[in-house]
Amino acid sequence: MNGTRKALTVADGTTLSYRVFEGSGPAIVILHGLAGSSHEFVPTAQALAPRKVVLIDQRGHGFSTRIPSDTSREAFVDDVVAVIDAEENEPIDLVGQSMGAHTAFLVAAAHPELVRRLALLECNEGSGTAEDSAALGDFFRSWEVPFITRAVATETLGRGPLARAWADDLEERNGGLYPRFDADVMERISVELNVPRWSEWESVSAPTLVAYADNGMFSEEQKKAFLARGKNARRYDLTNASHDAHLDAFEQWATELRAFVNP
Repeated sequence: MNGTRKALTVADGTTLSYRVFEGSGPAIVILHGLAGSSHEFVPTAQALAPRKVVLIDQRGHGFSTRIPSDTSREAFVDDVVAVIDAEENEPIDLVGQSMGAHTAFLVAAAHPELVRRLALLECNEGSGTAEDSAALGDFFRSWEVPFITRAVATETLGRGPLARAWADDLEERNGGLYPRFDADVMERISVELNVPRWSEWESVSAPTLVAYADNGMFSEEQKKAFLARGKNARRYDLTNASHDAHLDAFEQWATELRAFVNP
């Protein structure tokens, strides 16, 4: 089962696509990372059965509006709240990875009444430079699309778990396979993620699991600093894992997440 796909349109005209895996409440809402989509969290949703799980394609990603007019962090927060309001009438457990984790703690800060528990995979307060964002945009613009087949895409992008997820999620159109995101939009979103949001993180009161990979994006100093300024956070370390630990350390991730959301 890959869930039932639904959609809603928010105030600025952006259409949000999301998948619902029916089950018992409270629901678990999961947010993917930059240049990802709900596709890569389907195994996580399945592992959380019999709980209800909602996977959101955040604006600019997946089946949601590809080129939204607003790429601010506040717009991403409002989108998540709109989906929660459409699907639930009780607080939910909110889970996110990377960009999605950043969105998740901003939701928990702005709307504490909506979030029962919070799980963050590979997250910090927001960091990076304009040069980092430009390099990321250049990387995505360097893809020679369309790819003829998924096998060609995998060979071109690499054989790591994230590259395979990208290849699996390519969209078939105009005689070829294209990513489900726009490179310029990814760069704009990345710029917004460079701004530290310490005050929001420090205000989060929900019980929080912060999971880090031993081969992830953040230094030990960054990890310790982030945890130290959380009100109600505990750390879990994933071994032999990358920034995309939900893909390459799945069993560790799923086991710890299940235990956290089902105390």
